[in-house]
Amino acid sequence: MEGLATGGPLRFFLELPDPRARNVRHRLIDILVISLCAAICDADGWDDFELFAEVKEPWFSTFLDLKHGVPGADTFRRVFSRLDPDAFERCFLQWMQSVVELSGGKLVAIDGKSIRRSFDHGWDKSGMAHLVSLFVQSNGQVFTQIKTDGKGKEIEGILQVLGLVDLRGAVVTIDALGCQKQIVQTIVDRGGDYVIAVKSNQPTLHDSIRRNLDEMILEKFKGVDHDFIQEVDAGHGRIETRRVWTTNQIDWLKPREQWAGLKQIAVVEAVRQVMGGTTTTERRYYISSLDQVDAKFMAGAIRGHWSIENGLHHVLDVSFHEDESRIHQDHAAENVSRVRRMALNLLKGKGGRFLKRASIRGRRKAAGWDHTFLLNLLAG
Repeated sequence: MEGLATGGPLRFFLELPDPRARNVRHRLIDILVISLCAAICDADGWDDFELFAEVKEPWFSTFLDLKHGVPGADTFRRVFSRLDPDAFERCFLQWMQSVVELSGGKLVAIDGKSIRRSFDHGWDKSGMAHLVSLFVQSNGQVFTQIKTDGKGKEIEGILQVLGLVDLRGAVVTIDALGCQKQIVQTIVDRGGDYVIAVKSNQPTLHDSIRRNLDEMILEKFKGVDHDFIQEVDAGHGRIETRRVWTTNQIDWLKPREQWAGLKQIAVVEAVRQVMGGTTTTERRYYISSLDQVDAKFMAGAIRGHWSIENGLHHVLDVSFHEDESRIHQDHAAENVSRVRRMALNLLKGKGGRFLKRASIRGRRKAAGWDHTFLLNLLAG
């Protein structure tokens, strides 16, 4: 196992600057390896990291330099509080760029998430960490993330995330908050396409699209080139019918020149029927830079956007208990959040036989019980 800490994905973190000036008893890469293994194996905070390191010390000693023993909780706290999050993210991004290409029409979702307990005092939540992530839908992995100064700065965070990646060949999905002219311009400038929800934060655009698409549906798109798909899901006592119409005949759309690359618009109609109860209908509207008018692809992109909620945010909260974490000192919340995302990416990768049937929770247990499985995860 010699060299494990300097191979696989971890090799991208060898040049990460150590924030400690002197009195260094534990190598930064060793602290990172132990923290990553601890996060994989269900450890939630500094004391858990220390206990995990102590329990696993004989095993860690076979491939880490632990001549001074294992780090304590205070060491983990100091290192992650002071570690440069931008440098850490650059290492993370280099790793992901080595294993995931965004070309070939890959769908990538961008969305933000607050770590709800990452503040100093209950009466002042202004310091709560808010992270904007870019999530690759095909493999369920985080590609990159940026911390913003609160949820109100999420648009700036989206622009920062877009500026970090080469989007040539990718299709970016964002919810209505990201329906901004500067954002769509940035996506187009970086070679990508977009599918973005439109709501009342862009009233002129939304009203124009809503009125005209609703009228087209009423008239069954008579004389309008378009594509259409209908999907039906049933279960849990309800039936949901989703209909998607998309068209590139948008000469009538007055503000379209202000939206870079805008080529088509779409509407999703969701009809939910509860057995023995009510029926509700909701319509959502979208703009897109895609050339081909393909309702099936459009439906997949729109539905796939929610993979970032189900495949990332939900997993981090339910399996990793991120919303319950009280880690908040300096850069610690952002840096430990990045360690969790590293752990999640590895758990979703090629780790061995357990991946075919186990949930994320099950894989974390297996990693804690089986050193071979944990080693396979570390090897990427």
